[in-house]
Amino acid sequence: METYETLAYDVDDRILTLRLNRPDALNSFTVQMAEELEHAFRRASDDDDVAAIVVTGEGRAFCAGMDLTREGNVFGLDESQEPTIADLRDRLTEPAIQDGVRDTGGRVALAIYDCKKPVIAAINGPAVGIGATMTCAMDVRLASTKARIGFVFGKIGITPEACSTWFLPRIVGVSRALEMLYSAEIMTAEAAQEAGLVRSVHEPDDLLPSAYELARKFTANRSPVATALARQLVYRNMAADHPLRAHESDSLAIFYASREDGKEGVASFLEKRDPEFTGKASQMPSFYPWWE
Repeated sequence: METYETLAYDVDDRILTLRLNRPDALNSFTVQMAEELEHAFRRASDDDDVAAIVVTGEGRAFCAGMDLTREGNVFGLDESQEPTIADLRDRLTEPAIQDGVRDTGGRVALAIYDCKKPVIAAINGPAVGIGATMTCAMDVRLASTKARIGFVFGKIGITPEACSTWFLPRIVGVSRALEMLYSAEIMTAEAAQEAGLVRSVHEPDDLLPSAYELARKFTANRSPVATALARQLVYRNMAADHPLRAHESDSLAIFYASREDGKEGVASFLEKRDPEFTGKASQMPSFYPWWE
């Protein structure tokens, strides 16, 4: 899968713009979009031409939530099954569970979580349901003044998805997260910023330039390997049961970094020049992934 029907995948100056591309349907989410997003994030993770990812929507919306016009189960799930937690834990990738039970938004969120590149959401318009929750797995969220963000699941009798019950409380705190979920209100960009969900609010024409500027801050003169390690160290260690778990992985990360790009980093600092890092995120140190 190198081309997509629901996405645009464009790389320029080592920044991937991943654009949700169903503008006539307000970029509403489909099973096909989920599969293409999952593929695109895993593809970008190992693409050494990509240093950072900016996600936005084509047209006036970011993502208006799940496409509710699909016949049958609108979420693409197999209602004939009676799945259990044991099924999810023991048979996660079996076709019956993978395609008939697993939350498609969660598959996308996990692909973002596993990604080795910084991910920035540029929320250009309405972002509700999965349009809101998918951004929670991204590192930073910027919003247009035209953005409207809502965790609206309570209004249609379903629960939060896309692993948002893991990500959202870590972004805004437990009380704020529950208030957003219970109320199911659609927030302005300014309200989302006040809640800590959004980093900054921009005029529509300034949104993408601001996202690209931030992406360049993340990537210019940076080691792709060190960046990938930092991203995974933060996400995985913040859920560890003891700081010793962080010490273990921190120790290995800095050990291997010090033998590779770290040498160039120290030399460039002493020689007062820009570094020329040679490490590639597609070729991580031998201890990675340490959590397996």
